[in-house]
Amino acid sequence: MFEYFPSGPYTWNLSVVATLNSGGLIDEVDRACRPIKEAANAGEDAGTRDFLRAWTALTDQLVGQAEEAEKAGHTRTAGQLYFRATNYLAQAERMLAHSDPDRIPSYQRLLELAQRAFATHSPRVSRVEISYEGTSLPAYFSAAPATATGPAPVVVLVNGLDSTKEHMYSSNHWHELAARGISCLMLDQPGTGEALRLRGLTARVDAEVWAGAAVDWLETRADVDATRIGIVGWSLGGYYAPRAAAFEKRFALCVAWGANHNWGAVQRRRRDREGERPVPHYWEHVLWVWGHTDVREFIEFADAVHLDGVVDKITVPFLVAHGAGDRQIPLEYAHRSYEQAVNSPKRELRVFTPEEGATEHIGLDHLPYVSTFIADWVSDTFAGLPSA
Repeated sequence: MFEYFPSGPYTWNLSVVATLNSGGLIDEVDRACRPIKEAANAGEDAGTRDFLRAWTALTDQLVGQAEEAEKAGHTRTAGQLYFRATNYLAQAERMLAHSDPDRIPSYQRLLELAQRAFATHSPRVSRVEISYEGTSLPAYFSAAPATATGPAPVVVLVNGLDSTKEHMYSSNHWHELAARGISCLMLDQPGTGEALRLRGLTARVDAEVWAGAAVDWLETRADVDATRIGIVGWSLGGYYAPRAAAFEKRFALCVAWGANHNWGAVQRRRRDREGERPVPHYWEHVLWVWGHTDVREFIEFADAVHLDGVVDKITVPFLVAHGAGDRQIPLEYAHRSYEQAVNSPKRELRVFTPEEGATEHIGLDHLPYVSTFIADWVSDTFAGLPSA
């Protein structure tokens, strides 16, 4: 993995790589990071506000340029600037502690930037609300061009522990799907993104509940082929998506983009400092996501977050995609998910190697490569299913 900060921290380097592989420009990222190289030596937690200040300054610069471009009638240029600004601010916000006073204001600004990017860069992406247990889940819906001539298949794209629908948007995975005639619902499920930050909806083990609500909503749309709805989850979504597909039988396929087969066991490893953590202020973040207050009690609760006795209930095509050098989730979990998926009519394990890249967590070190592989697999699999 490209490591901008030679002495770490891992979380900072992961953010830089994720940004660059989601459309960030190396010159812009370098201008943001160069002034904080010394701050990186203080550790991932201590330097996060420096990280925010540097990346916010870059965001401010791009927004100013975008506004000038809009005034001049250069909508395409403005859209590219807003799109990159959304990417940069999403990564900076992700690094903050839950208790940081800038966390919610930064996220609210991120929502505004995303809307500007839709208007100027991605007019086929729109904000939607999914009815859920007396409230709603926020999401972005990418309507594939194919919907102009009839209903199209759709993928529900699911967050991990610390990502948001804005990270999904920046990743351009929805664009790869759209080019293959597939729409995409980028969902902030409970415990993630806007659902957590602004609505207080915490994560739950039974992911099939909120996943079922997403299917309910999709089935109301005339532009969706309800017989071809798939679910793809990255990082901790590699637990959520298989869990949902096992018990919500309306899904037609499933992808674990990072095999989070036993997330509870990973928490015990992280408590013992085995393996890398995805974000600074890790335990504060985890407790916030799941609605707990005590680490010791949470560790006991997290033992329930696993896929043993679950994956064998998946009865649709199932892809497990994992990096051979994933420093967060052991490769053995990818083999376990694949081996237990005995009732899937089409199961596949794809391990990305150091020789080809994409060997780190969810392939962030070569994200477009993994994204296109998954998009091709989804497209091919949908093509083999009957359509509406």
